[in-house]
Amino acid sequence: GEETFLDDTGAPVSLEAPTRVAALSGSLAQIWLLAGGEVACVTQDALEQRALGLPEDIAVVGTVKEPNAEEILALEPDLVILASDIAGQADIQDVLENAGLTCAYFQVDTFEDYGFMMEQFTAVTGREDLYEENVTQVEQQIQDARAAAALSSVLLIRAFSSGIKAKTDDELAGAILKDLGAHNIADDHPSMLEDLSLEEVIAADPDYIFVTTMGDEQKALDYLNG
Repeated sequence: GEETFLDDTGAPVSLEAPTRVAALSGSLAQIWLLAGGEVACVTQDALEQRALGLPEDIAVVGTVKEPNAEEILALEPDLVILASDIAGQADIQDVLENAGLTCAYFQVDTFEDYGFMMEQFTAVTGREDLYEENVTQVEQQIQDARAAAALSSVLLIRAFSSGIKAKTDDELAGAILKDLGAHNIADDHPSMLEDLSLEEVIAADPDYIFVTTMGDEQKALDYLNG
């Protein structure tokens, strides 16, 4: 039957349990998958997130900043999930909607944003068990971690096959760490954002180091462990 959920604009989005979903960023694809859905097409960045386990032949419809409206239309998805805070995605909104595609807009900056999306998506997929597992239980872990994290210094780094860069709160992992009350030492050392050496990491002596990888995950981790 038909299900209705809300997106970030407060607009109700009604659809039959969708089978062909276009997710226009890696994090949007990840959240739809965590909610028990399947994706039919993604943007280029989703392929770099190994954990998504996407089929190698999945359709790629441009990049997160410049999704290709023609390619999306050609695939005739039942639902297009867009990142409402990216200009290139807002630009194709009219084209998609005028062609009769069902669109939903989300912005994911905090754990609360993620929880809201999971609530909406699991209502459509009928997988409340996945909401329990991926939101409620994680929230409990966050509460437990918050007490410990408030006293911790952390460093969030993105590892490439050729080097590492510190990150602050400009991506989901950083926002979640900030939300936890952890102190990201890159906030004190803006130079780390441009160029980061392992010596600097050791000198700063964070309690925890969190690593996100880009591109070839194994090569990036080999670089770190080297």
